[in-house]
Amino acid sequence: MTDVPAYVFALISAMLFALGDQFQAQGVARVGARTGAAIGIGASALCFWLVAPWFLDLRHFYHPAVLLFILIGLIRPALSATLAISAIHHLGPTLAGTLSSIAPVFGAAFGILWLGEVLTWPVALGTGGIIVAVALMARTDVGSARSWPTWALLLPIGAALVRSLSHAVTKVGMLEIPDPYFAALVGFTVSALVTIGLQSARTRGRLPLKGAGLAWFMISGAIFALAVLSLNQALLTGEIVIIVPIIAAAPVFTMLLSVTIFRRERITARTFMALGLVVPSVVAVVVWG
Repeated sequence: MTDVPAYVFALISAMLFALGDQFQAQGVARVGARTGAAIGIGASALCFWLVAPWFLDLRHFYHPAVLLFILIGLIRPALSATLAISAIHHLGPTLAGTLSSIAPVFGAAFGILWLGEVLTWPVALGTGGIIVAVALMARTDVGSARSWPTWALLLPIGAALVRSLSHAVTKVGMLEIPDPYFAALVGFTVSALVTIGLQSARTRGRLPLKGAGLAWFMISGAIFALAVLSLNQALLTGEIVIIVPIIAAAPVFTMLLSVTIFRRERITARTFMALGLVVPSVVAVVVWG
């Protein structure tokens, strides 16, 4: 897979994240955000352990860099998934996904200040286009009613910050252990233990283990497992300032899925304008970044 450009894996990851968001949107109506996050993350971890006999290199556990992957598991997807699911619940998948597009700002900051990457003009302009799209989606007309509280805007932005930080830590960890599968396995396992443990304590062990909500989150967990694996492969061979803006294309696919398949949202002209800014911005990053 070393011959495949990093941006191809990033685009695949973005599409998978969008698909997973839609399945989460179906499940969150039946299961709470915290419970849903615990189920989905547990399903992702299970997927990685099922293929461990073929892909797991036990020697990696003895490398000090494994501590970085454990650190990632403590914040992502344990924290980021809870924030993201709550954002979908309050804002809907398209608005939540578009607001989370602010991740390139955080990604560029971590890539430049921590890893010494270079921010080129196309990447800077592309990031700026995404910021404008975020502002456009967050704005409401004077006197118009909205169905979500203002504080809910912080949920996807907080998820974006956590994700961008985890991208940087993953990149650093894979400089020592260049294994995208291992990085995802450790991160999801730690995150599953944290989220399931906390949720079991909060509900006194009464996690819903049947019903449609469980099925939706189990499926989304499997999809997110593939998305993160593809993302890690992109981070292994690419730069954060390039990969993170491409991942921000997920709202484009979320919008298309919302309209054509899931039919759960009414897409307004403002949404099209915002997503119209995201598309050329991502293209600029891929072609001239």
